[in-house]
Amino acid sequence: MNRDQKAAVIDEVAVQISESEAVYAVDYRGISVPQAAELRTKLRDADASFRVVKNTLGERAADKAGAEALKELLDGPTAMTFVRGDAAAAAKALRDFRRSTGGTLLEFKGGWMNGSPLTSEEIDSIAQLPAREVLEARLVGMVAAPLTGVVTALNNLIAGFARQLQQIADQGLVGGSAPAPAAEAAPAEEAPAEEAPAEEAAPAAEATPEPEAPAAEATPEPEAPAEDTSTETEEN
Repeated sequence: MNRDQKAAVIDEVAVQISESEAVYAVDYRGISVPQAAELRTKLRDADASFRVVKNTLGERAADKAGAEALKELLDGPTAMTFVRGDAAAAAKALRDFRRSTGGTLLEFKGGWMNGSPLTSEEIDSIAQLPAREVLEARLVGMVAAPLTGVVTALNNLIAGFARQLQQIADQGLVGGSAPAPAAEAAPAEEAPAEEAPAEEAAPAAEATPEPEAPAAEATPEPEAPAEDTSTETEEN
């Protein structure tokens, strides 16, 4: 491999590291070509790729990608798994392959995820996590449960409000009998206008009889002497 080819490999591996959600370094000693092909097929389902890179080129690629922690893992026969999809599914595929071979192949060396180094024990722990589809389904269930409660509460609130409106309507406080209070309110406002003339008329009515009373009492006074005069005439 000439210098240009090496530079191309370094650039390509650096891009793979940068674009990966996780990078797992494993010891590939003892794995056959058919086994490697089978493993690549399983990893493809998790959107991951399996690649053997010379340690010197891998170190330069790690430097270029800013993943210096990977350099410590590039000791001895090392293959890197670049995970762009489900990190748990890729770790599970590597773990299951190792178990299928009696635990003698593909020992985890460590890895890199979200800018932080991973130990072999942490990769084993990631392999025990549920697949992304399962986690997403659980997340949807957790989000949907409160939303369902909110919808139920809103439905109950609306139903209760509708029942209260119906009860008010049955009592005649809304609906067809609503104009009645407005009709009663109109006379209430006009009442002061009707009472004002009544109060003014009362003094006028009382003032009229006052001049008539003296006139009625003055009339009998001249009649009394007339009766006395007639009596005296008869006697004479």
